[in-house]
Amino acid sequence: MRFSIKILLLSGLLLASCATYYQMNYEFNQSFESGDLEQAARVLEKNKKAAEGKARFLYFLNQGIVQSLLGNYEISNEAFEQAYIFGEDYRVNYLNEAASLLTNPTMTEYKGEDHEHLLLLYYKAINYLKLGDYESALVECRRLNIRLGTLSDKYKNPDKYQKDAFVNNLMGIIYEASGDVNNAFVAYRNAYETYEGDYKKLFGMSAPDQLKEDLLRTAYLNGFSDEVRRYEEAFGRKFTPSPKNGGELVFFWNNGLGPVKAEWSINFSVIHGQGGLVTFANSDYGFNFPFFLDSNEDDKKQGLAALEFFRVAFPKYVERPVLFNSATLSANGKKYDLEAAEDVNAIAFKCLQERMLAEFGKSLLRVALKKAAEYQVRGENQDLGAAIGLFNALTEKADTRNWQTIPHTIYYSRVPLPEGEQKVQLNLASATGRKQQQEFTFDIRKGKTVFHVFQSLEDMPTANPYRTW
Repeated sequence: MRFSIKILLLSGLLLASCATYYQMNYEFNQSFESGDLEQAARVLEKNKKAAEGKARFLYFLNQGIVQSLLGNYEISNEAFEQAYIFGEDYRVNYLNEAASLLTNPTMTEYKGEDHEHLLLLYYKAINYLKLGDYESALVECRRLNIRLGTLSDKYKNPDKYQKDAFVNNLMGIIYEASGDVNNAFVAYRNAYETYEGDYKKLFGMSAPDQLKEDLLRTAYLNGFSDEVRRYEEAFGRKFTPSPKNGGELVFFWNNGLGPVKAEWSINFSVIHGQGGLVTFANSDYGFNFPFFLDSNEDDKKQGLAALEFFRVAFPKYVERPVLFNSATLSANGKKYDLEAAEDVNAIAFKCLQERMLAEFGKSLLRVALKKAAEYQVRGENQDLGAAIGLFNALTEKADTRNWQTIPHTIYYSRVPLPEGEQKVQLNLASATGRKQQQEFTFDIRKGKTVFHVFQSLEDMPTANPYRTW
């Protein structure tokens, strides 16, 4: 009886740890999604120990986003720098990796997705631009360039996400704003080629018209007449240089929120072969994963050979569909479309999809080892074996950690404005007819570029299953 009580107590404790990462941070997520950023900052401050935990990368990212939206750009960049350093210094902890094979992948440090490591530098660069610090923004551009090179070296398969068009586009915008039109042209050209190559094939996204105009303009400013003619033909338009009597506004619209990771599971049956070969099969999905497990005869009788079927948990993304799907800027009687430049939601899904086979392999090996240990102990002590079986079942979970405060999609537009205080109106529109407007005032100076980021947090309420958790 005493042993059963201990098992029940253990069950209760473990059940409490079965929540997804989103659910475990529900108080913060609720504050952030409702736009109560001061409360979101207080929640982070209250949970400062998370800055030393296994998800500290995400803690720094959330701290960076919240402080940036509050206008505390220097504090924001301190947090993003911590996240950047974490990514640079990350090393695999093999002890934690071994522990994760006996429990679940949340025992390891969250190292971050490829696109998350790029986007944090996007936020850092924008923060520096808001502070008027172009030199530091260019440092972030160089870091972005290094990370893009690392990404290209990491994946050789052209069907994988290995180049980022938006990051190159952003670098071009920053280089041009700082007066470096040569590097701006190179970055714009790289962005255009990636949009028309990888992005069109992987995400169905073409180069924005604004990028084409920027590419033509910087080719002209560099005196690259052959390039001007080549791109005029490619774009089907004639480039006409326009006099710059005032300044410019580059406006980024971070629309909605990116996806959150959740969990799904599959029951696998075990087919035993010769010489330690076992195949984990699921006929519903047509999955067959053969493993060669080097075990002795006793193990086969008491451990792996006793396996018949088991449940394995995997991560999946759940999209948070955006409410607004188009926007324009109005200034001085003219309208400027905000064009989609980065589909963060699609990139996140693509990144997880690309490594699902590896996820399957790791998860199946984890569960097989756990079940083998359970059956071996059962042969010596039935009660202890039952306890281990319960522990294994309750600790089986997927890694549902990801950066959940990034935007769903990033849009942008470039607006020429005369000198002085200028009013610009943002007009948001949804597919259901809902409209929203917001007015901004910018101090425009001749030959200078002003940057602004607007974050809309609205999504389709009925599409988010976590709202009612």
